Amino acid sequence: MKDNINLKLAIMALALGVLAIFGQPYSGNTVVLNTKELAVIVDNAIDHVTVEDLADWIIQGKRDFRLLDVRDDSQFQEYHIPLAECAPLSILPDYPIDRNEKIILYSDGGIHAAQAWMLLKAKGYRHTYMLLGGLDEWKDTILFPVIPANISPEEEAKYAKLKAVSKFFGGSPQTGEGTVETPEMAPTPMPQVEMPSQTTPVRKKKARKEGC
Repeated sequence: MKDNINLKLAIMALALGVLAIFGQPYSGNTVVLNTKELAVIVDNAIDHVTVEDLADWIIQGKRDFRLLDVRDDSQFQEYHIPLAECAPLSILPDYPIDRNEKIILYSDGGIHAAQAWMLLKAKGYRHTYMLLGGLDEWKDTILFPVIPANISPEEEAKYAKLKAVSKFFGGSPQTGEGTVETPEMAPTPMPQVEMPSQTTPVRKKKARKEGC
């Protein structure tokens, strides 16, 4: 927990550094940062939404939030989370969102989303959140979860849901390396939800580092 908070503080520090280096990034707009309020929000871990919660909301058909992808348009077109809107940082200050709406921001990891979060907070958007871990976490946890080969009876329901959620979003559950495939588990019934047509990203294997 402490490491997670330190990571987010580091991201916020980097975002503040960017603002300090480049000055006022959006001419004609006044940005005010309440550092004490931001510190309390981060310390109490109320500034984020987990990928599991977001997936559940989409599956359940909830529409009481706006999901904004702050990457550039080419990245958005390549793949984006269902229901997401393309709102790159460069146009975010003028993007048509209401101050009373619940806004969830994400990028590949977290730095750009943290910058967008701080910008909207400074402009008075109170119900603004970051997707914890960003698109990277969405791919690892929702689209391509690792399913152990040897699952205890107590864990069957948990991993059955992981597999069902993955397939719902067009993903492909992965079997742990060096394990044996287990019989197909019955997926947890999921309500259908209308989502934009898109291409599911292909998971790339990480190159193994050779040590000396």
